[in-house]
Amino acid sequence: MPGRSFLFGAAVVLALSLRVSAMLAQDLPRGQIVDEVRCAADPSQSYALYLPSNYSPDRAWSLLVGFHPAARGRAMVETYQAAAEKYGYVVAGSNNSRNGPWEVSAASVQAMSADLGQRFSIDPKRFYLTGLSGGARVAMGVAAGTKAIAGVIASSAGYPDSQPRKTLPFAVFGTAGTEDFNYIEMRLLDRALTTPHRVVVFEGGHTLPPPAVALEAIEWLELQAMKSGGRARDEALVDQLLAKRQQAIAASSSPAATVHLLEQLASDFSGLRDVTAFAGRAAEMSKQKDVKSALSRERAEDDAEARQVNDVLTLEAGLREQDRRMESLGRLRDALSRSARQANAETDSPERRRARRILRTITMGARERVQDAEYLKLLEQYRPPGSGRAGA
Repeated sequence: MPGRSFLFGAAVVLALSLRVSAMLAQDLPRGQIVDEVRCAADPSQSYALYLPSNYSPDRAWSLLVGFHPAARGRAMVETYQAAAEKYGYVVAGSNNSRNGPWEVSAASVQAMSADLGQRFSIDPKRFYLTGLSGGARVAMGVAAGTKAIAGVIASSAGYPDSQPRKTLPFAVFGTAGTEDFNYIEMRLLDRALTTPHRVVVFEGGHTLPPPAVALEAIEWLELQAMKSGGRARDEALVDQLLAKRQQAIAASSSPAATVHLLEQLASDFSGLRDVTAFAGRAAEMSKQKDVKSALSRERAEDDAEARQVNDVLTLEAGLREQDRRMESLGRLRDALSRSARQANAETDSPERRRARRILRTITMGARERVQDAEYLKLLEQYRPPGSGRAGA
């Protein structure tokens, strides 16, 4: 991956900068978003900022740094503003990091980390990253290159190389929309990872999480911090968040979803509360024939979606070989036509959502994968609304 080591090297600067004595370089307003704070050492780099209304340099604060694929720092900050005010986070969103060369994002990481570490009083144990799409890959890549990051909120994308891992040295809260073209990637990340993580799927597409999910992400990070010793235990907060989870379980109408919620509760509150009953209920439900079938079907559907995408990528590779090109093109045309019929069904269904995700996955980034003009023209015929040009 071009520039990967450079980006990871920037993470070291990011880790060290938080140990610098905090100096409030200028009197920035509290309780409102500042669209542009220029880095003192490099004015070409800037970030959107939110300081909680009660911010004071007299205590150390949690820090959340965000990356948007189109350098929209304010969008990152707005997403977490309410949660940041409630739980005491300084939030900064890069106005420079964007999809493209990794060196651009690396420069942003270096400049922002140094500036934030010098301006504000930051708790080095409570340093978090977040990002959307390519920005999530930046966040995950930086976190993987240092032990200084406590957690990452990864929205609509995971690792820089898209390959699942089994363990990570930081906590991960992932989000994805039901029609997100990176939905299956986040589902497989959730399945593979065994260290602290959670992935929440919401109704929507390839976008930042809605306010309720953004709040849930910050609350989950608070739980993880209490479990790891990153912050003092707040028994009232633990009880409040536990009650909130129990309400979600009570409202669940899907047995398979209920099992997942019980398992997540047991994992997230282990060490904070006695979760034996919740874990036991999840285990018992999982043995019931109908629930077992639903869980098996859910896994099979994820496998089928991943397989369909991989099959298309394999056929695309065949376009580069003259003796296989026509056969590959014909099979790709059939696969696209089949997915389009399912995607255009009148009623919503898991099959329609899967077909729409697959079409978006195939059309997005196609120009980076293949140069076959006929195939790219074919993709334009099947491009879902709102997906942009094939490969854009």
